[in-house]
Amino acid sequence: MPRFAANLSMMFTEVPFLDRFDAAAQAGFTAVEFLFPYEHPAEAIGERLKRNGLTQALFNLPPGDWNAGEKGFAALPSRFNDLKASLETALPYAKATGVKRLHLMAGIANRGERVAIEAFYKSVAWAAEFFAPHGIDVVIEPINARNVPGYFLNDFGFARDLIQELRLANLKLQFDIYHCQIIHGDVTMRLREMMPIIGHVQIASIPSRNEPDGEELNYPFLFAELDRLGYAGFVGCEYNPRGKTTDGLAWFKPYAGVKS
Repeated sequence: MPRFAANLSMMFTEVPFLDRFDAAAQAGFTAVEFLFPYEHPAEAIGERLKRNGLTQALFNLPPGDWNAGEKGFAALPSRFNDLKASLETALPYAKATGVKRLHLMAGIANRGERVAIEAFYKSVAWAAEFFAPHGIDVVIEPINARNVPGYFLNDFGFARDLIQELRLANLKLQFDIYHCQIIHGDVTMRLREMMPIIGHVQIASIPSRNEPDGEELNYPFLFAELDRLGYAGFVGCEYNPRGKTTDGLAWFKPYAGVKS
């Protein structure tokens, strides 16, 4: 049975960020993820996790100036020093939360430019090698152009090829089913093909990015498929609730309380 992680950047937003850990635990989640923790002390986040018996499934490395539209800088040749500094920024949060996987964002860049490709390969390898001694995986995630126009990593095949070429044991694919359906479709066959390199899965309805309880995809089938494939990682609930978060958790009730 899948182990679901509530995404606290998108769910339980009825309460302040640090209180969302309590709300997620009360709703039956045993794991959480979020986009960025850096506005809060690492120790405070670690305390909320411990208090609620929660596992930190994932968070993102610093993306640059998010409010100005930056979505990472791993594919930007001029920002390699920022990339290296971002790893140092994230490390105390990784230690405080016990997280075992971090998402490295590529940034807005043209994948048709060789310099961007070279920068991305260099940054991904550097990040994976930086976190390897700490027992932490680095994951990369293709993101669709509808949600993030111009995002460098917008193809699952490119991500697969990079991971296979670099051959770094702690470099994995973040397989967001929502993004895969929009970019490529044929989600089940891609899960079957890419399962050996998948380090994290995320979900949302398509096209609305709401609760995974309808629209284009049959999520109960996909959850069962993850079990059939032997997926032992987390499934991040990266969706926008239609209303109050707890009012939209009927889909989750059969899975509530599954231990991390």
